[in-house]
Amino acid sequence: MPQIHLRAEAEDYAPVVLLPGDPNRATWIAEKLDGGPGAARQVTSHRGLLGYTGTYKGVPVSVQTSGMGAPSMSIVVEELIRLGAKKLIRVGTCGGIGRGIKTGEIVIASSAAPVDGSTRTYLHGDPYAPTADFGLIRALVQTAEKHGQKPHVGQVATVDVFYNPDADYFSKWRSRGVLAFEMESSVMYYLAARARAAGSDVSAATILTVSDVLSEEATSEESYLPLDELNRSIELTIEIALEAGTAS
Repeated sequence: MPQIHLRAEAEDYAPVVLLPGDPNRATWIAEKLDGGPGAARQVTSHRGLLGYTGTYKGVPVSVQTSGMGAPSMSIVVEELIRLGAKKLIRVGTCGGIGRGIKTGEIVIASSAAPVDGSTRTYLHGDPYAPTADFGLIRALVQTAEKHGQKPHVGQVATVDVFYNPDADYFSKWRSRGVLAFEMESSVMYYLAARARAAGSDVSAATILTVSDVLSEEATSEESYLPLDELNRSIELTIEIALEAGTAS
């Protein structure tokens, strides 16, 4: 039965799904699949949530736009799991807040503080630590290292507000050891864990490019990477995600 938002059937998706927020980025990733531009099959375009399925080095893989923010990600992940997706990798950007983190570097999120409203809605106020799949995190780290990168690995915070005006916004979370702010991972980790608890073999992990940093010296607007530099950095995380996600 087609899902309400993805408007696709189970056979339309591979077990491995990369989840960028940006539909343009979804098309960009699809063009990196076997056969190049135009080779991957578009399986949905409903509501601009572009989705594609093809292969990467012979391994079936899908790419699905998640949209911006946890509410959109929750809808997409709920429907992907119903359609049989097993391995979910968010490929996106983040605002670095950890000490020493620089723009263009890589953050791999081992867990995500649920500062967003969507995850809290699922949890009904219960304390909970949304956590990535260890095997997927390890694969992402090892693949990044093979590419000569030294990723920052640790906790991020999933938030709802990009332009937060609070004076202690970054400093409070930095003092708690949080590496970066982003807007989707917490709810993806929760839904994957819920599916595993119900007996489905679902795993999830997130790899992020640091697009900007927040500190006493700089705001997001002041530090945000120029588009060409950002795209070069994102391209590397895409390659890492594809290789790690399709490794046996």
